[in-house]
Amino acid sequence: MKQLHSYWAYLVLAVLILAVANAVIGLASKKEFKAKDLRLGLFALIFTHIQLLIGLAWYFMSPIYKAMKSEGMGAIMKEAPLRLLAVEHPIAMLLGIVLITIGWSKHKKQTTAQGKFKMFVLFYGIALLVILSRIPWNQWL
Repeated sequence: MKQLHSYWAYLVLAVLILAVANAVIGLASKKEFKAKDLRLGLFALIFTHIQLLIGLAWYFMSPIYKAMKSEGMGAIMKEAPLRLLAVEHPIAMLLGIVLITIGWSKHKKQTTAQGKFKMFVLFYGIALLVILSRIPWNQWL
């Protein structure tokens, strides 16, 4: 499950980076919002939600969760690497996914191409930064 979570994360990041880059280009060049742009945003939404489900399954199977149950949160919170995996990473990923979901909902209410691109740049972009900030890079790569 951990490997699936890690490998799927590469796809999530690739699609999310593509969606943000596409939205930035669309906004800057004042392009028309086309089906390709919609699909990129939708795929980013779908991939992140699938990653959430995989991540939740892994979280509750992980040794970190078992340690939290047996040793308590005090011991985990004292050690930065454990705190990252047990608390910071899950909360940041949830926040990122919430931002992506809000961005998807808000883009649908926009009537102009620029408004749609702006919602993707804003919400997907901030979500990407939040997600990148809490990836456990030393364990992932």
